[in-house]
Amino acid sequence: MDITKQEVEKVAKLARLALSEAETTAFSQQLNQIVAYVQKLKTFSTEGVEPTSTVLGQTNVCRPDVVEASLSPEQAVANAPDAEASCFRVPKIIQES
Repeated sequence: MDITKQEVEKVAKLARLALSEAETTAFSQQLNQIVAYVQKLKTFSTEGVEPTSTVLGQTNVCRPDVVEASLSPEQAVANAPDAEASCFRVPKIIQES
């Protein structure tokens, strides 16, 4: 399964990306190398291999989800250039159409 330059151009257009001819060619080649590597991986037998999500043996490395002291709403917006009712006010960036 080859990924053509036309397919790269189509995906770029859908993603609203402007690619040069050189980039389109390079991405097509890179994606084809990735697909070839995945096809190569599919040839290996994984029978008897236990599924893993990590090879490091770590389980939960997240901190405990406990309530801790934090800033009050007033302290959080104290240095904000513009705030209202304990909320940050920012300039409008989306225009109505």
